Amino acid sequence: MNNYRKYIPSIILIGIILFYILMGNDIFSSFAGEQDRIFWDKKYQTESYIFGKEPVEFLMEHIDILPRGKALDIAMGEGRNAVFLAKNGFDVDGVDISEVAIKKALMLAQEKEVKIHAFVADLETYTMPRNTYDVIACFYYLQRDLIPKMKEGLKRGGVIIYETYTIENMERGFQGPKNKDYLLKPNELLNFFRDFKVIYYREVVVNNKSAVASLIAQK
Repeated sequence: MNNYRKYIPSIILIGIILFYILMGNDIFSSFAGEQDRIFWDKKYQTESYIFGKEPVEFLMEHIDILPRGKALDIAMGEGRNAVFLAKNGFDVDGVDISEVAIKKALMLAQEKEVKIHAFVADLETYTMPRNTYDVIACFYYLQRDLIPKMKEGLKRGGVIIYETYTIENMERGFQGPKNKDYLLKPNELLNFFRDFKVIYYREVVVNNKSAVASLIAQK
């Protein structure tokens, strides 16, 4: 009997491995999503707005060329861009994994006397409605497998406005992600939207503080 006992830990380990294999990627995605939620909830758990209340400069500079209508702000954080869109006449949805961020976004909207529809969702598993939005905005968030869904979420004639870090940002030692998975390769953002009408594209170092790619493209 004792001879069998030494095999029990191995049998349990094999069982656990088989369980994860049978479950596929779902359980790993759920775990990763929960870790992300905890991280961002903690980061946003401040009285101040950690990225400020003013929108991204690229959005401010190009707001007038965006078609008015229904907009989606992806990974909206504390709501600075969503609120700015609402102030400029858009009907705004905003999504983020952090409930803390969503609450702060709604407070900012109230402060600026606008309304936004803000909701919590894990973008790794979020099902985006098709042919719904006139504008989809994404700033400083890179999830490559979300891009086809963003395209589907736009109405025909709708516009993507997108800006995030390039790998040059890390190479220059600027503040920002250090994981290459979250950094764009040269021309990568442009290549994602070759099937759209590209209205504006740049890869640039901004104020010697960040290296970004910026894009506006129409479906």
